[in-house]
Formats: sequence, C-alpha cells, structure tokens
Amino acid sequence: MPLPPPERPSQSRIALGVSYNGRAYEGWQSQVGGRTVQDQLELALARFVAQGEVKTLCAGRTDSGVHGLMQVVHFDTPLERDENAWVRGTNRFLPDNIAVQWARKVPFSFHARASARSRRYAYILLESPVRPSVDAGQVGWVFRPLNQEPMLQAAQTLLGEHDFTSFRASQCQSHSPVKHLLRLDIARRGNYWRFEFEATAFLHHMIRNIMGCLIAIGNGKYPASWMSDVLQARDRDSAAPTFPPDGLYFLGPVYDAELGLPQRTPTFDWLP
Repeated sequence: MPLPPPERPSQSRIALGVSYNGRAYEGWQSQVGGRTVQDQLELALARFVAQGEVKTLCAGRTDSGVHGLMQVVHFDTPLERDENAWVRGTNRFLPDNIAVQWARKVPFSFHARASARSRRYAYILLESPVRPSVDAGQVGWVFRPLNQEPMLQAAQTLLGEHDFTSFRASQCQSHSPVKHLLRLDIARRGNYWRFEFEATAFLHHMIRNIMGCLIAIGNGKYPASWMSDVLQARDRDSAAPTFPPDGLYFLGPVYDAELGLPQRTPTFDWLP
C-alpha cells in the first residue's frame, strides 16, 4: 500500500502588493551589493518576523530606474499575522521610497509569477522645451512636439502575437522572443503623454525599445509604416535606441478575479 504524501508544515502563503520609486535602486532582482528593491524588502521582512531570512518571488522583475506601482510577491511563513500587521510591520523597516500597499493570505496554488494572466506597464512622458525638474526621474522627456495619430497607427502594428526580436535587449534571458501584446494605448493630458502596455509577458527592454520607435514616429523622423519594417526585420539594430527608464512604471500583474487581489494602488492622478 503506498505511503500517504507527507503533510505540509504548518505554514501560510502570503502575497504582498509593493510600490517603489526605482530611481535609487539597481532594479528589482537581488544582487550581491544589496542595492535592489528585493534586497530591501526581504531585509525588512526578516527584521519584522525576527526568525531568519525571508525569500520572496515576484510577478515581474524591473530594471534599474524603473518604478513599481503594484509589484506582487509571495512567500511562505509559519507565522500567523493579520493582513494589516504584515503591511504596517514590514513598512516600519523599509526606506521611504518603498512601501507595502496590501497583504493577503493566498492558497498554496498561488504563484506571483506563474498565476499572472498578463502584466501591465505605463510610460509617462513629458513633452516640453525644458527638461523635467520637480518630476525628474519620474517621467521621460521629449522636447520635440509629438503627433498622436501616426503613433496610434504604429501601435496597431504591434498588437497580437509576434516575434519581438527587434525590441529585445542582448542580455534578455527569455526562452522565446514571441510574445502576445494585448493592448497599447496612447493618451495625452496637458503636456504629459501616457503609453499603456499590457501583454502576457515582456522581453528585457521591450517597452523601452518600443518607446524609442514610437517617439521617432511621433516626431516625424519616420512614418507609421516604419514600425512594421522594424518588427519584421527581427533585428535589434533596425530599431531606435533604447528609451530612458525614468518614466516607466510596472502597474502590476492581472490575476483571476476569484483570487480577490487588488488591481490598483493609490498614486498621482496623472498616472494610470
């Protein structure tokens, strides 16, 4: 008679929603120097639980200088704490530019990365003859006027499932360049532009490389049809230079509604 499966230790799986200003950090993923968002979060969790290190797994890694409005992580713990305690207790040990927004107890079948149906990003761009000051590091910048219509036409070219090699960084570790872009919206409010992206997954620097091409089309350097040429070339050298990370925000993953996890976190009204 087969042996019964071993019992799972008395643990809970906790999901956290985390926001951060990425300007001071070398991206999300833990590094030896410790100057990453993950390092800061795990250090704060360890200090809060006071029972050794806590390892987290995130929904999507962000690069140096990229901000997060709702990064989602999960971890397993034997400790019983109410949800507000996880928020307040962890935030006590976090620097001012990182904050846990919410905490939820989730089933062990939940996985911050694998359970995500899609991921959402926004790029906030200032169009102005003068560079940003108060919002430096929080928005991208162009000094030449942009035309919305050709950018919208070019964006339509990218929707759907494609080989996005032309928009892929050389150090990208994804197994395949084929991704499914579900949405690319472009809107303007005053001097600020908002480019919102949603896809099942993204390649390394994919959004910033697309942004470089959209800006080149918006300022009249290339026609809207150039985006199709770049996409079909499947060659990074055919695209525009990588756009800066300053205005890029990870809006968060999208999960099945029955999980009941928050979809948004509070932010400035000019952000999505």
